[in-house]
Amino acid sequence: MCDCGCNKCGGKVTLNESLAPKEILSEGLKYHMDNNMPLTEHVYRAGSQKYFDLWAEARALYSRGILEVTGDDLEVLTETDLGHYGMFEGKKVPLDFPIELDEAEVEAIYEEAKKKLNKPMRDSSGGKAYKVYVKDPKTKKVKTVRFGSGGLRAKINDKKARNAFAKRHNCAQKKDKTKAGYWSCRLPRYAKLLGLKSNFGGFW
Repeated sequence: MCDCGCNKCGGKVTLNESLAPKEILSEGLKYHMDNNMPLTEHVYRAGSQKYFDLWAEARALYSRGILEVTGDDLEVLTETDLGHYGMFEGKKVPLDFPIELDEAEVEAIYEEAKKKLNKPMRDSSGGKAYKVYVKDPKTKKVKTVRFGSGGLRAKINDKKARNAFAKRHNCAQKKDKTKAGYWSCRLPRYAKLLGLKSNFGGFW
């Protein structure tokens, strides 16, 4: 972990003790906190059950505002699904964790991801209300973009609220699909996909 104060490298985990006592933390999470050790320098072996459980615990506490994280730890919790599982060909597999797959499995996963590209959906991993899979033109890889707090959902059909949001966030200049701002500015366009009621197709 660096000491430069930039909050971009390493990371720091702190507990909001006004919301929950330290006793609720697992032994592993307490260790990271007591030793000022970022979660990216994991105390458990990568790929072990405790490794995934600790990320899941941190994600759940962070989404409730009980845990505060910075740096790389924050990026993992907000930009990945590490700690969660998905099903692939009837098998439970860890999400956003590199595992060895044969060529056919890799191709099948990629084809499935392509079907969901640029189609926002609700996000249950915590932290943000929605997510969307996009292909990064720089890396040529599919990445997850999370966006939206959910707090403005009721104002989608309010013209004044839309105009104020678009102006405040400079929506007309948001062109990069790999950034959360692009999708937040276009949320009303995808209302039906997200289960929201709106017929408006422009910016907020």
